[in-house]
Amino acid sequence: MKILVCISKSPDTTSKIAFKDGNTKFDENGVQWIINPYDEWYSLVRAIELKEKDASIIIHLVTVGLADCDPIIRKALALGGDEAFRVNIDSNDSYTIAAQIAEVAKKNSYDLVFTGKETIDYNGSSIGGMVAEMLDVPYVSLATKFDVNAQTATVSREIEGGEEVCEVSLPVVVSCQKGVAEQRIPNMRGIMAARTKPLNVVEPTNVESLTSVSSYELPPAKAGVKLVDADNVDELVRLLHEEAKAI
Repeated sequence: MKILVCISKSPDTTSKIAFKDGNTKFDENGVQWIINPYDEWYSLVRAIELKEKDASIIIHLVTVGLADCDPIIRKALALGGDEAFRVNIDSNDSYTIAAQIAEVAKKNSYDLVFTGKETIDYNGSSIGGMVAEMLDVPYVSLATKFDVNAQTATVSREIEGGEEVCEVSLPVVVSCQKGVAEQRIPNMRGIMAARTKPLNVVEPTNVESLTSVSSYELPPAKAGVKLVDADNVDELVRLLHEEAKAI
């Protein structure tokens, strides 16, 4: 079995976010970059767990980005990927990214494509579905459990008020979320081995972007906390009616 795991570079959640050029570009100065947690902790680790049960499984990684993505890919290789592909284009258009991933997938004939449920920067949750459509294969989103037996995958996902269990024939695209696997840390052996694992730079296919960013805007600063005396019920009621906002 061959598995393709989609990897994205995202800002660390502790990074201070700022914009430049009239709020039209993300300011990358001083930003620490990490593997998108949904890609690393869940989809990649689940692929590794499958390989630990069946050593014949091959895990490939794919990311869409420029050379500054290489350290992120090397970390993913250190965790357990066998080989990586980096499509050499910088884009935040979901359609463009999905098309580049699908092109890599078509050329290498994968049985399974894993994505995280979303990236923590753009939160689009759209890549997996578009890749599946471009490959003309089934798509199961928001997986919390994943198992495979021969050519059939069993996928559990949360739905309103319960859990849905799907059975689907391979090949398939699956987006993963919390529950599929547990976070791992690369060991020294993996880090050393990652240095010699293939990282193939692929030139992008010609795709017209369907979206562009007009501007970014930071959320409003949080207001200060108002303390109300325990005996002043009327003031508390007034604040709840006039100033409190639904969350």
